[in-house]
Amino acid sequence: MSLQLTAPNQVTEILEKFEKAGFEIYIVGGVVRDILLNKPLYDWDFTTNATPEQILELYPDGFYDNKFGTVGIENKEGGRPYEITTFRTEQGYSDSRHPDKVAWGSHLQEDLLRRDFTINAIAINPKMELVDLHGGQEDLKNKLIRCVGDANERFGEDALRMMRAVRIAAQLQFTIEPATMQAIQENALKIGQISAERIRDELLKIMASDWAADGYLILKNSGLGKEILPEMEAAFGVEQKSPDRHHIYDVGTHCVEALRNCANPDPITRLATLLHDAGKVKTQKVFPDGRITFYNHEMESTKITEKIAERLRLSNKDKDKLIKLVRWHQFTMDEKMTDSAVRRIITNVGPEYVKDLIDLRVADRIGSGARPTSWRLEKLLARFAEVQKQVFSIPDLAIDGRDVMEIKGINPGPEVGKYLQMLFEEVVEKGLANEKEALIDKLRSL
Repeated sequence: MSLQLTAPNQVTEILEKFEKAGFEIYIVGGVVRDILLNKPLYDWDFTTNATPEQILELYPDGFYDNKFGTVGIENKEGGRPYEITTFRTEQGYSDSRHPDKVAWGSHLQEDLLRRDFTINAIAINPKMELVDLHGGQEDLKNKLIRCVGDANERFGEDALRMMRAVRIAAQLQFTIEPATMQAIQENALKIGQISAERIRDELLKIMASDWAADGYLILKNSGLGKEILPEMEAAFGVEQKSPDRHHIYDVGTHCVEALRNCANPDPITRLATLLHDAGKVKTQKVFPDGRITFYNHEMESTKITEKIAERLRLSNKDKDKLIKLVRWHQFTMDEKMTDSAVRRIITNVGPEYVKDLIDLRVADRIGSGARPTSWRLEKLLARFAEVQKQVFSIPDLAIDGRDVMEIKGINPGPEVGKYLQMLFEEVVEKGLANEKEALIDKLRSL
């Protein structure tokens, strides 16, 4: 089958250069899958029978600093570098992460056999003809994720492939075919041999997908969820239905439905949405009359989230955001809240995370069974925007320490800060206008 494909000029140049030099070369990897699915094309990868040394003879400016035969070529348009990898075979995976031995191959068939899934094992030759040795096109047509060859062997080679199967299924809304899913379930424990950073990256990609909730459920059903987020596993079956509560789901199902209804595409906000009620497992109290309470569950959820953030080795910024969103998710959303109430929320979570917090809270509400139409969301957002214009800290004042020193005739020191603090309290607590003239007049009277 030939493709009507207009590739970037540099891609065509690479194919022609290798052919002219007498080498085989093919376009491979996810870009081939995306071509067949009519998706946007970003990362172009190639495989060839040329050795890394021979590739560098063709591209002296290429960079090669790995043992896997991959040479990087600068993308003239500024995108991700083009990667050209020598055909290779791999042997022994004692750590379920890396091959113990890599050998250069001489045939495309050898190279495609080591790849993870059939839909990623399709190649395109320089004539724009497809080379599909493992039924990848058929699996694309049927929306299936299937391992190349024996699934247990593929996951034994790199256990992260199990999470990658879930992530691709979530991104494409595909199904993991039964034998591959069974192999994941049988090998789930091996994910513990993978670095936290690699697990984190795949998990956040699942959270960022259009089908994040379905992705998490696949993760759970595969047995990987128990290994990666065991705290969430415990939440399923924890009852919430009560005469005085609006919840219609157990805690775990509610968290998944909240995630399903989180309109915010940020993966950290979505992860916070999934984890926000994890603390209800330990704080549930059932009374004889049928009432169920979860007092201070947000505090327990915060402790759990802190442990998860550490375990996943999130960046300090992502960790801070995740914890704040979980800690302060439990607030009453009402556009008639007082300025003080709104200010407290903004101060607690930080102005930069207000929209994320509201998106989580909306998802929380809808995921409980409430109707979205019962929210006056636009008015609420306008209310927060209005209050955010107010003074939240001393640096927000319309005058600064230099003005204080000039007007009061004092030198730098603690006294300057005391005057600024007094002015700040006048603005926040007594309604003094945060305008330079009004602040100067007040300062003169202090």
